Amino acid sequence: MESIHDSVLAGRRICRSFSGNQVLFDVDLVLRAGEVHALLGENGAGKSTLVRILAGYLSPSSGDVLVGGEQRQYRSSGEAESDGIVMIHQELALADQLSVEENIFLGREIRQGPFLDRSAMRARCREALAALESDVDPRQRIKELSTSDQQMVEIAKAITHDVRVLIMDEPTAALTEHEVQVLFALIARLRERGVAILYISHKLREIAQIADRVTVLRDGRLIETGLASAYDTEELSRLMVGREITEMYPARAVVSEQAPVVLEARDIVVPRAVHHASFSLRQGEVLGFGGVVGAGRTALIESILGLRRRSAGQVLHKGQPVIFRHLRDAVRHRIAYLTEDRKGKGLVLNMGLRPNLTLMNLRDYCHPLIDRRREDQAFDAAVERFDIRLRTQASTVAELSGGNQQKLLLAKVMSIDPEIVIINEPTRGIDVGTKQEIYHFIRELTDAGKSVILISSEMSELIGLSHRVAVMCAGVLTGILEEEQISEQEIMQYASGIKGVGADEQRRA
Repeated sequence: MESIHDSVLAGRRICRSFSGNQVLFDVDLVLRAGEVHALLGENGAGKSTLVRILAGYLSPSSGDVLVGGEQRQYRSSGEAESDGIVMIHQELALADQLSVEENIFLGREIRQGPFLDRSAMRARCREALAALESDVDPRQRIKELSTSDQQMVEIAKAITHDVRVLIMDEPTAALTEHEVQVLFALIARLRERGVAILYISHKLREIAQIADRVTVLRDGRLIETGLASAYDTEELSRLMVGREITEMYPARAVVSEQAPVVLEARDIVVPRAVHHASFSLRQGEVLGFGGVVGAGRTALIESILGLRRRSAGQVLHKGQPVIFRHLRDAVRHRIAYLTEDRKGKGLVLNMGLRPNLTLMNLRDYCHPLIDRRREDQAFDAAVERFDIRLRTQASTVAELSGGNQQKLLLAKVMSIDPEIVIINEPTRGIDVGTKQEIYHFIRELTDAGKSVILISSEMSELIGLSHRVAVMCAGVLTGILEEEQISEQEIMQYASGIKGVGADEQRRA
């Protein structure tokens, strides 16, 4: 183990088991003041368990947590926060019904005598948000904010503490590119102040940009720790998954120009979100949707599926006009939707894995009571097909890693045997090995004659998987790029309104 004498926070021979299943094996980690330390590994490698132990949310089964070289036995995250150890969770831990300022100071309200000092809290709140270049109103309720604004609130909440160690678990998963750069500037300022930062991300380009050192976990074991400058992304990928990652993106299947159109949207309008958007999807095609967060991609697709209200436009399925008032109407037409919010909208976290899998088409298992045997068979087949890795058969969804939750959600939507699969941010918060599995599964779909709509903020995914890319900017579908036109520069020009529909208006503005 590295020397702990100059460490701010350290874990020494950390082990952790859940119900007899060991997930961490003698892991060492040392964090130093003024340093960004990246913690890497596949989903299920033990990263989140380790950082929850360091931040006081869990106790180790054995091993020690040391602060400034002295042992600590935290009974709660509050005790760790009193030592200046603050964690920003991958899954947002905000109260939807409360305001931004109430969330930021929840449990540590500023008081003036017996009364809350709301003006002081609001001022501190504005100061923290200003550091993030966020224009969120401290009085707004969390439920009224976009996912990226909620993430900024989580970060603002963390930096209002007297922080010595900041643990960040996938902080950029829902942020725009501009917000990511603002966050990196904040990290640089915190580093200059001597704050130790433990940074978890599957985006290896980010690691190269901001990390001083890296530690790689695999299957709960420490694989390697070293200077970030000593590794390239290929080597980090190999260390994470234990094998060479080659052919990340499979070759695209050929789509005939005569392939039938299976879904068409004409002149779709969603109030305050989408302005007269039209596109078509061909059989066997992957149609990508690019654009920055908030460009209107999700609003457009969800308005077609009956999940959002649209004020104008027409949808055609195999040439016939259709109206989907609810998602189940789309399901009846064998259209599946994999939501970007797997924990909020896709899966029931406190429910078992089998009922989550069969919930979408439960009637198929009822005669009239649920046929548990058939349900078990379907579940076992899904576990094998999608390589879902479980601690135990009795696990709840909340106990799965992010990658295995995503695989379960994919298995759930595929259980209806869809002809059209709409996938929104398929690899958000997913490790490199699971990404590769999902990419090859998408190729399997098109090989089988199915059609895919892919919404992604990952430029490499759009370029690597799509036959065509529809790009949106501020609610306008600015253009649809054909295969030979698809490049990062071209997508960005359409996504920023420099090219395509509305470009003249953007330039005048």
